[in-house]
Amino acid sequence: MAPTDESGQAAQHPSPFGTTPPAGPPADGAGQNARMPRWLPRAMVLALALIAVFQLGSWAFHQLIGLLINILIAFFLALAIEPAVSKMAARGMRRGLATFLVFFAVLIAAAGFVTLLGSMLAGQIIKIVEDFPQYLDSVIAWVNGHFHTDLKRVDVQEGLLRSDWLRNYVQNSATGVLDVSAQVLGGLFQLLTIALFSFYFAADGPRLRRALCSVLPPARQAEVLRAWEIAVDKTGGYIYSRGLMALVSGVAHYVLLQALEVPYAPVLAVWVGLVSQFIPTIGTYLAGALPMLIAFTVDPWYALWVLVFVVIYQQFENYMLQPKLTAKTVDIHPAVAFGSVIAGTALLGAVGALIAIPAVATLQAFLGAYVKRYDVTDDPRVHGHRERGQGPSLVARVRALWERRPGSGGTDDRGSGSSGPSGGKASGQ
Repeated sequence: MAPTDESGQAAQHPSPFGTTPPAGPPADGAGQNARMPRWLPRAMVLALALIAVFQLGSWAFHQLIGLLINILIAFFLALAIEPAVSKMAARGMRRGLATFLVFFAVLIAAAGFVTLLGSMLAGQIIKIVEDFPQYLDSVIAWVNGHFHTDLKRVDVQEGLLRSDWLRNYVQNSATGVLDVSAQVLGGLFQLLTIALFSFYFAADGPRLRRALCSVLPPARQAEVLRAWEIAVDKTGGYIYSRGLMALVSGVAHYVLLQALEVPYAPVLAVWVGLVSQFIPTIGTYLAGALPMLIAFTVDPWYALWVLVFVVIYQQFENYMLQPKLTAKTVDIHPAVAFGSVIAGTALLGAVGALIAIPAVATLQAFLGAYVKRYDVTDDPRVHGHRERGQGPSLVARVRALWERRPGSGGTDDRGSGSSGPSGGKASGQ
């Protein structure tokens, strides 16, 4: 009988010839441990299913991102008209009828503005086309007088009509008519989608809040309702303050344009007021470009006067008008507003630029309710200045800089000369 060790297994003795005998077949327990675990196939199937679900969700998100952006715009538009709808509903009017009246007023105002602006642009285009021969004659006369050439308007017109550039442009425009029509129809469909969702968000606002709070515990319900209220106040306040500034800006520019006898002064004033206030950062320059162009057709000096007035009024608005109107509505730092506009533009384009400021104001107000603040110590450094006599004087700082210059033999050279371990004692002795 073969000897066994303490574990009960047979002990293997070395062969007398110096070789190790071959090992026997593994036991039944070792064979079972070497098999694939039972949970591994299920884990692989679950991982593949999760990857497939992620890919499907990513594909669906990219396909529906346009609809999601339209819903986001509709939500902020509903928040903007929520105060007016709530006031009308509080006086006994049905919420759906109040929402319809608000939307009808906004639609009438937008249609009137677009109609007036379109008529103005059409009139200017017709005037430019009618006056084009005179402009061309003046340019040809200037070229002939300065470069001693003999150009004629008939030759220039025939050259333009027979040019390959004009032929290619007409062909590309003819082939792009269908694309332009598709874009126009797509834009109208997007506007209809935004209007429909915003109408339902505003008309069924209380029902939507109840449906959202019904799936949350009571503590979370209070936070959601508070966030909703803050969003309504900030978005409505943003629209209200921007509307007032647009009114003031429009009146001021109307006075200037009317004094200069620039045509279409009322329409240009409305254009400047709306574009400068509701398009952040670059809206002022876009708004001032059109009045300058129209004024230039009257007199080039008038365009310069319009530019000077736009710059001066922008400074007045930034430092005097805007802080007073936005102090109680959308009180955010200009740097934060500028950064939010850049971030919104990078994420959602023009839509992000429009909704960035009210979104950041809502987030700031919501977080401010949960952030604990303390009283700041009365220290002069907090106010950005020092007390008289505090810190080194100007003469002492200039003297220190003079002594530290290279080769002056000042404190740096003395310190480097006594840097040895016994330098201080030697000098002391």
